[in-house]
Amino acid sequence: MRRIMTLLAVAATAVSSALVGVPALAQTPASASTTPLPAPAPAPAPAPAPAPAPAPAPKPVPAPEPLPPPLKIGFIYASPIGEAGWTFSHDLGRRAIEARYGAKIQTRYVENVVQGAQVERVLREMANDGVTLIFGTAYDYGKAMLKVAKEFPDVHFEHATGIETAPNLSVYDARTYQGAYLMGLVAGKMTKSNQLGFVASVPIPAAIRNINAFALGARESNPKAQVRVTWVNEWFNPDRERLAAEALIGEGADVLTQNTGSSAVVRAATEKGVRAFGWDSDMSRFGAAQLGASVIEWGIYYSRVVDDVLNDHWLRRMTWWGLKEGMVDLAFLSNDVPDDVRELLVKRRDAIASGEAVIWTGPIRDQRGVVRLIEGKTWSDSQLDTMNFYVEGVEGAIPK
Repeated sequence: MRRIMTLLAVAATAVSSALVGVPALAQTPASASTTPLPAPAPAPAPAPAPAPAPAPAPKPVPAPEPLPPPLKIGFIYASPIGEAGWTFSHDLGRRAIEARYGAKIQTRYVENVVQGAQVERVLREMANDGVTLIFGTAYDYGKAMLKVAKEFPDVHFEHATGIETAPNLSVYDARTYQGAYLMGLVAGKMTKSNQLGFVASVPIPAAIRNINAFALGARESNPKAQVRVTWVNEWFNPDRERLAAEALIGEGADVLTQNTGSSAVVRAATEKGVRAFGWDSDMSRFGAAQLGASVIEWGIYYSRVVDDVLNDHWLRRMTWWGLKEGMVDLAFLSNDVPDDVRELLVKRRDAIASGEAVIWTGPIRDQRGVVRLIEGKTWSDSQLDTMNFYVEGVEGAIPK
């Protein structure tokens, strides 16, 4: 027993010796948890996306160039515009260029400008107000336009039916005699009495040309046709035109025409039951008498002049356009014009427009039978501009 106790004491001593130098473990309270593990390292943040390249600075938008000021254009009329006739046809031309050029131009007009002093005043007012293109649409404006054109050398003047030019003044006209000749062709076929009536305006060469051309056409289609003329000595006077038409009808004329400015002749013919032609524009709405109308398309010429001024190409010219250029025609034929008459009309119209036929080709005699143009010859434009006699088939005398 003592031996056993001794061995146990020795063993205890050995264990105690073995533990010398080993630190004692800290005592952990029963309520404490075990030592926590270190927190995991946070995941690395994603690399930031590269910053977008800065947008290029917007280019400055240039300010639109200001539009040039409109070309100011003036028209002077000798009569009211009305609903038909000479002045009405010019105003249709004015409206045509307004529609074509829009904001590039600005037009104005003055009606009923007749006397020389009045013409000068209106021309100066327009020029002083910045109008740089002026159309005077009456033969009687010639002297006034020449005078005022000298005072305003930077203004372009255009004179309808004029005969004198200046550095800044052109003249222009329509070959209305071609329309008159075509009316005569139809009238010669349509008359039953062989008596035709012509209400004439003012006895200048242009009016006499129209009467003679009408007579040449009528006698080509009907050698028995005679043309009676009554002058009213005015461009526009509806009352006088009506009285002249009624007088011609009373003398037996059953087809009438005119070179005056209103629809009075067509109205009178309708009331009296005879036939007539519109002049310078369609007049069919004023009466069933109209067989057709000799029309003028002034807009064709006005467009050419406006183009020239806008492009700084304006030149002094003497312009005379007709069938060839599409400026004159016989149109608005009545439905009762027979087919053979229409065919004749088209044939002669096309021949004149192409230059194959010339109205003023000899032999041509005056009303006394004297040969004024020998066979095979033709009159020049300058000779037509001085015409002062009636051809064969025209009755009456030219007033002084």
